[in-house]
Amino acid sequence: MNLQTIASAQTSTSHNPFSVQLKVEAHEEGFLIKMFSEKSCSGLLVFVLEAFEELGLDVHQARVSCSDNFLLEAVGTINDNQSAEQKDVGVVKEAMLQAIQNWSEVSQQQE
Repeated sequence: MNLQTIASAQTSTSHNPFSVQLKVEAHEEGFLIKMFSEKSCSGLLVFVLEAFEELGLDVHQARVSCSDNFLLEAVGTINDNQSAEQKDVGVVKEAMLQAIQNWSEVSQQQE
């Protein structure tokens, strides 16, 4: 499943020179989200944070680097108990893939 997740992220950005690896796992009562790219991916963090907000994801711990490469590791939970039951790893992964895709499209338009 992890390889599928990474492959999905790379496929969704294959038309973009930035290859973003994505891994989403269940973690305690929430999610562990990891993203990595060898490039800095200027602006990607904004799209990721917007996706977190749309999901209702409360981030409890995060580590981000956007200088020479892009690295994000975040642990969070869905802040609404009723919604949390409906949001699994797949839903969070799809939201992150959509954030990557949206960022990719905007990045291409700016070039």
